[in-house]
Amino acid sequence: MSQLEERYNFKQTEPKWQKQWLDKNSFKATDDKSKKKCFVLEMFPYPSGKLHMGHVRNYTLGDITARFKKSQGYNVMHPMGWDSFGLPAENAAIKKNTHPGTWTRKCIKDMHKQFAPLGFSIDWDREVSTCELEYYRHEQAMFIDFAEHGLAYRKESWVNWDPIDQTVLANEQVVDGKGWRTGATVEKKKLSQWFLKTTAYADDLLNEINNLEGWPDKVKIMQTNWIGKSFGAQVFFPIKDKEEKLEIYTTRPDTLFGASFCAISAGHPIALELAKNNPELAEFIKKCESLGTSEVAIEKAEKLGFDTGLKAIHPFAEELTQNFQSMWQTLCLWIMVQALFLLALHTISAIWILLANTDYLFVQ
Repeated sequence: MSQLEERYNFKQTEPKWQKQWLDKNSFKATDDKSKKKCFVLEMFPYPSGKLHMGHVRNYTLGDITARFKKSQGYNVMHPMGWDSFGLPAENAAIKKNTHPGTWTRKCIKDMHKQFAPLGFSIDWDREVSTCELEYYRHEQAMFIDFAEHGLAYRKESWVNWDPIDQTVLANEQVVDGKGWRTGATVEKKKLSQWFLKTTAYADDLLNEINNLEGWPDKVKIMQTNWIGKSFGAQVFFPIKDKEEKLEIYTTRPDTLFGASFCAISAGHPIALELAKNNPELAEFIKKCESLGTSEVAIEKAEKLGFDTGLKAIHPFAEELTQNFQSMWQTLCLWIMVQALFLLALHTISAIWILLANTDYLFVQ
């Protein structure tokens, strides 16, 4: 027996204490109003394969938290569940040429066995699986309530599309223009989707952030930025020789007289309409669609643009004629890669540009 085994023989010690915990229901959460409550919940794993060391790390951190709080006298609830209702599980089943329900439930059973020898302080009596009716019926009931009260609605929106997983990816899941799971080149697609009208509660959420006790300031700032409420104005630029106007939202209308040119995203209706009869523009839009829409991805992207040949008329063209050179009456309209960032975060697809150093290089 090695020196390490003499100090701690895990093959004997772990099963011994795990059996005791199991026999005594040591981690079962019960109603006890004499103790402070503590709810510990890690993200549920996808049951599309086996547990790996990433899972072990994640749930060890949760287990440490739960045990620490229990040692402090808290009434701890530490449940576990399975994020089993979605495309990762379905795609895994397709690869195995089996029914998603059969494959998913088998994976849950196998992963449950893998969890056992780890000895985590989990209350397995509260185990849930999101693919089972007893769970998702509550989500369906909530969704119906949202829809009936106007809080759930459908609209078209641009998304990051993974052609292999056949699913939508968050900006953070697009790495160097490729899907984080499959490595496939991500495409931009406009899909009809369901949305929850969280904006209806933006003011309430913002007002309550300052009342959160014990939250780090940086987290409060992140939450405030995520809610993303801003104050500004809608400005309209008529397009020369066209009936439509370019609508631009800005939080800095005071910079309007410094506008050098206008830019739209590759997904703007004007860009898409022009591309129908312009193969070069269609290819440029395709190139834009291969980029990620995260701030980091677009900041790293080369400053590329395409001159539409259209001219946007400055909203104060008459005043500019009287006080400034007439060259600023009309502004060139470009399609810019960097405009994708605004489209991704704020659903704004048109901007005006001030002639800063970086933009000057782009204009040249």
